[in-house]
Amino acid sequence: MTHDLPDIAAALVARGKGILAADETPATLTRRFDAHGIPSTEENRRAYREMLFSAKGAAEFIGGVILQDETIHQKSSTGRPLIQLVTDQGILAGIKVDAGAKPLAGSSGETVTEGLDGLRERLTDYHAMGARFAKWRAVIRIGEAIPSRMCILANAHALARYAALSQEQGLVPIVEPEVLMDGDHTIERCEEVTSQTLLAVFDALEEQAVTLEGMLLKPNMVVAGDDCARQPDVDEVAFATLRCLRRRVPAAVPGIVFLSGGQTSRLATAHLNAINRLPGPKPWAISFSFGRALQDDALTAWRGREEGVAAGRQAFVQRARFNCAAALGKYTDESEDTLFTARASAPRRELHDD
Repeated sequence: MTHDLPDIAAALVARGKGILAADETPATLTRRFDAHGIPSTEENRRAYREMLFSAKGAAEFIGGVILQDETIHQKSSTGRPLIQLVTDQGILAGIKVDAGAKPLAGSSGETVTEGLDGLRERLTDYHAMGARFAKWRAVIRIGEAIPSRMCILANAHALARYAALSQEQGLVPIVEPEVLMDGDHTIERCEEVTSQTLLAVFDALEEQAVTLEGMLLKPNMVVAGDDCARQPDVDEVAFATLRCLRRRVPAAVPGIVFLSGGQTSRLATAHLNAINRLPGPKPWAISFSFGRALQDDALTAWRGREEGVAAGRQAFVQRARFNCAAALGKYTDESEDTLFTARASAPRRELHDD
């Protein structure tokens, strides 16, 4: 393992900083653009990422940005590589390296993430392009009689193999085992499955000789399914999530960076804040690696318009500021209300469609 990896991992979550997950595939970003009537051309996707990556002040709250293969090869409107816009701000650049979740043979409705073939060579290339960390996402679905142990173990093994290869090539692996919010399961069932998944993942990481000090964990929060009749409050989610992490995540891991998993921007921030405000030991930095929950406000402000770029950058930096505060346990709902009032009273031409 490269001796710099623990330092890189620690830098990604230093002083409340978190990670912007801007690693959506073109297909995923197309769905988000469609909701705002934005044509999903390569040029529009580039312009959107350039807006986020060049937002001044973001480095105060963002330690890293996860890019996607299309993005890491793109250049800005001025001809500079997009990855350079990230690193020039003093933000670490990372790269999504999995090939997506595919149907798991011998199972019904379950998936395993693929992409190990040729991964060593791809990691070498990405490192040469300036990436210093990587990400691989596994997907665990809760339903009737699932997840199966076979599914959990298959995904845990793939995560561990990816993590070992990443460290071999000088990249900090972000290990992302996501238990999906889809379904009508209770928060208790989510905690049970999340616990089983984390146990399998860390067993596999040990088997593959992954150095825990040189990685980050990107888990889901413990929440009820979207269709569950009883939705837990913020404090209940925080308590169940921290209890699960304390039982399953070794203290040697330097940081836990939550995914937002489809939560609204405000709810994801509130949950993160509540977890950090709970008393008791927290041997890891607890922060964020949000995609939609960091980008939705910016996308709404931008909407594909050149005149919306400034407002989009402002919205992104403000949301990053809120999440940084939550990572330190210092976020308040009043700060959101103040922002909403300011936006409502601002001239429409600055923040909204004409």
